[in-house]
Amino acid sequence: MSNWLASLRKGYGKKLHALHAWNGWIVVVLTISGLMLFGGFWRGILGEGRVWLRWLHIVVGIASLLPVAYYLLLAGKHWKQLRGKAAQRANVIVVLALLVGWLLSGLLLWQFRLIGPAWSNGALLTHDLLTWIGLPYIIYHSITRVRWLKEEPHRRTVKSGKPEEAIHPAASPGAVYSRRAFIKTAIGAGLAITIGPSFLRWLGNSIGAGTSIEKLVESDANKLLPVPQPLPASLPPTGGGSRGSFRVYTVTPIPSFDNSNWSFDLDGLVENKMHYNWEQFVKLARSVQVSDFHCVTGWSVYSNTWEGIPLKQFLREAGVKAEAKTVKLYSGDGVYTDSLTLEQADMDDVMVAVLHDGKPIPNDLGGPVRLIVPKMYAYKSVKWLNRIELIAEDHTGYWEERGYSKDAWV
Repeated sequence: MSNWLASLRKGYGKKLHALHAWNGWIVVVLTISGLMLFGGFWRGILGEGRVWLRWLHIVVGIASLLPVAYYLLLAGKHWKQLRGKAAQRANVIVVLALLVGWLLSGLLLWQFRLIGPAWSNGALLTHDLLTWIGLPYIIYHSITRVRWLKEEPHRRTVKSGKPEEAIHPAASPGAVYSRRAFIKTAIGAGLAITIGPSFLRWLGNSIGAGTSIEKLVESDANKLLPVPQPLPASLPPTGGGSRGSFRVYTVTPIPSFDNSNWSFDLDGLVENKMHYNWEQFVKLARSVQVSDFHCVTGWSVYSNTWEGIPLKQFLREAGVKAEAKTVKLYSGDGVYTDSLTLEQADMDDVMVAVLHDGKPIPNDLGGPVRLIVPKMYAYKSVKWLNRIELIAEDHTGYWEERGYSKDAWV
C-alpha cells in the first residue's frame, strides 16, 4: 500500500493539474445541464430529452466524487506544500466543502422518494444555494489552478528556489491569469449575463418566503369576470396560508385567458355532456380542502387551501358510461394532456380548483382553473384545465410519453 501511494505521488504536479482539469469539465457539464433543467424555457424544447439530461446530470454529479477521492490521496503532500499559507488552505477547504455539499444534496434529490418531501425540499434549497454561491468561485478556482499548474516548475517556486513551493497565481504580478483579470472577463461578462437573471429569479422564488405567490397573483394576466368569491373557509385560509414557493414550469409559453376565450367541457363517454362559460362556471357549488403539493423535481409547498369542485362530483353529475375506463385531462395550452383512472379520479381530494388560499389561481400557476391531485406528483395536476374527456382506452400523458412514470404516487 505504501509503495502504491509513493508511486501515486510521483509526478505530483501533473496529477494535480489533471485533477483540476477534470474537475473543471465536471463543473461545466453540471452547470450547463443544471441550468437547462432549472429553466422552464428548455422544458418544451427538450421534450423527452429532458429525462436523459436529468440522468446525465445525476451520473456526472455522482462522478464528481472521483476527483474528491483522488485529491484526498494527494492531500498529504499538497497540505505540506501549503504550510504557512492560511488563505490557500482555506481555499482548498471551501472547494472541498462545495463539492461534497453538491454531491450529498444531489444524492438526496436523486432519492427524493425515499427521504420524503421535507428532506428533499431542504436538499433542493441547499443544492441551489451552493450552486449560485459556489459556481463562480469553483470556476475561478479550476481555471486559475489549471493555468498555474501548467506553468514551468521555476515559475511556481519562490525566490528561495525550493522546489514545489508553489505560490498562488494572484500573488505574483506576472501571473498568467490574475484574480482581477478573471473577474473582469469571465465573471463580469459571461457569468453575470448568463447566470445573473436566473439567480435573481431563484432568489426571489426560493429565499423570499411567501412573496413569490403574492407577486404571481398581483401580476396575473388572466382577466375573467366576475371574480370568484371565496367561501369563509378559504379566506382567511383554513390551512393558515401555504408554506413554500412554487416553481413555475411549463412546456409552452404561459397562456392567459379572458371571458371571450375561456370555456370548460366535460364530454366523451358520459350520459350528460357539460359545457360552461366563465360566468356559469363560477356559480357552481364549491368546497374547500387543505393539502400539500409535491413536484417530482424535489420541491413541495405545504398546507395549501384549495377551493373548487371535487372531480368525483363532476363525474357523478355527468353520468359516466359503463365502457369508460380513463379520465383524460386537457390543458388550455393546447399541448399538455394527462389522465387518471376512474378509481383515481374518485378520490375525495382530487379537485378542479379555482382558488388558492382564498385568491384566484394566477395564470403562472395554472389558473384560472387547474386540477389538484395531492397524492400524486404535480405533473398529474394539469394546469389551465379546460376539458375532461371520458375514454374507453388508456391514455399516456405528455410527460409519461417522455419517460415519466404513470405511477405518480408521492
